[in-house]
Amino acid sequence: MIMPTVMKFGGTSVGDARAFENVAQIVAARTHLEPVVVVSAMSGVTDALLASTMIAAENGEPAALSSLEPIFNRHKETAVELLSSSAAYATQIDEAKKQLAGYLALITSQAAQLRALQDVVLAFGEALSSLLLAEVLNERGMSALAIDARSCIITDDEFGCAAPLMEETVAATRSVLLPFLETGSVPVMGGFVASNKKNQTTTLGRGGSDYTAAIVGAALNAREIQIWTDVTGVLTADPRVVPRAQTVERLSYAEAAELAYFGAKVLHPKKFNLQLRTVFQFASVTRAHHRKAERLYARKPIPPHAQ
Repeated sequence: MIMPTVMKFGGTSVGDARAFENVAQIVAARTHLEPVVVVSAMSGVTDALLASTMIAAENGEPAALSSLEPIFNRHKETAVELLSSSAAYATQIDEAKKQLAGYLALITSQAAQLRALQDVVLAFGEALSSLLLAEVLNERGMSALAIDARSCIITDDEFGCAAPLMEETVAATRSVLLPFLETGSVPVMGGFVASNKKNQTTTLGRGGSDYTAAIVGAALNAREIQIWTDVTGVLTADPRVVPRAQTVERLSYAEAAELAYFGAKVLHPKKFNLQLRTVFQFASVTRAHHRKAERLYARKPIPPHAQ
């Protein structure tokens, strides 16, 4: 029976070529855990995409698309640093640019559909990062495949902050991912992005990649969900305010859920709504810390029938 490990990497964890290389090393060292990788857009990309939708609404598609040129160039430059041949990925970037031009033009002409079209535009960030990471993993000797999260995470119609329909999501996620896991492949999927029953793109809300990892973990009965981040874990205070903040070595599931509810940045509150039978683990992915021992934070909750 396959019980994979879900490994989530946020935007700063794939912020540049060196960060992608770090992630590749981390995944390569854990292929025996049957990893499913969930990755965010490169840092700053989601904000740029969101800003482009507002530019399109106010000033038209050409100005909006022009605002994204640094994003397209950044992805291409990162790929050049990481891949022996980046031509195929550059072609994917160019195709994404053409598609984005079309969606940004629709925003200009169909203002009433802004929220739905914003979700479509925002999805490109995760798509591009997951495609690149999959190529990097393949070049480093792993068998990896980029999976469109929209084929796995099925939601309601609330654009911008959709809720998963778990029965449909569990069936779709298992149908899509298990065959790849059975062959020893590493699925790489974008977080945050989903689709509704009409096959329209939806998103889970900002910071939703953690939520994606929890949903996928629940669907696959994962042995563990690892949240790799650029800090050492959950701290006793915001280190920007309290420089001597300490890392909390262990938290119960209930404590972690309460911290998330009250706004702890490293925890996404919605993932604690799921009845998970798994273990959350947080680890640092920074160059200075990613080889340190990982810290276990939240163990599985008591099953409802035992409460």
